[in-house]
Amino acid sequence: MATHLDLEEQEQLDQLKHFWNTYGTLITWVVLLAAGAFMAWNGWQYFQRTKAAQAAALYDEVERSAQANDAARIERALGEMKSRFAGTVYAQQAGLLAAKTLNEQGKADASRAALEWVAQNAVDPGYQAIARLRLSAELLQQKSYDEALQQLASPLPKEFDALIADRKGDIYLAQGKRDEAKAEYQKAWTAFEPGNEYRRLVEIKLNAVGVDPKTLTSAAAAPAKNP
Repeated sequence: MATHLDLEEQEQLDQLKHFWNTYGTLITWVVLLAAGAFMAWNGWQYFQRTKAAQAAALYDEVERSAQANDAARIERALGEMKSRFAGTVYAQQAGLLAAKTLNEQGKADASRAALEWVAQNAVDPGYQAIARLRLSAELLQQKSYDEALQQLASPLPKEFDALIADRKGDIYLAQGKRDEAKAEYQKAWTAFEPGNEYRRLVEIKLNAVGVDPKTLTSAAAAPAKNP
């Protein structure tokens, strides 16, 4: 009986040896690759957390500089942010904040440069849209009408359609193109939800160009006529 058990054990041992000789190297590599992937993932997560923390600290520096109205300090901090953390949300927010502060201080060129950077490099389409809208406003102030319209010609999220139409209306009106302005204001008024505060501002603009918003409501509510 003992001999029979010994033979079975020996056969199992031989099978195990054969299996290991056949697949042992493969199993070892699979284990090593899995361990390496796990370590790499942990390392990547640590790197991302560290990078986010550093970007947040630098954004705080931009924010403090803005509160202190220190333009030189803002530009230094923003430059470092762009060179080290360009792909982060903090960099996009820093660019918009820096542009606002620089514009308020009369540094139009620096403000435009910050907004252009966000518009071209932001990974979030929403931040790109905000940057282009604000850039178009600054260009409108400088009477660079064609450049302002070019900023609004780029594909932007649909959620910004009403604001884009309103800004286009402002630009066309400044150019003396009353009909084009009227058409854009109508688009903006229609796109805004009823009760939206911004819609009331567009109503004032429509009245200024000779359009009664009530006529737009009536036209939208009227049933289509049969041909």
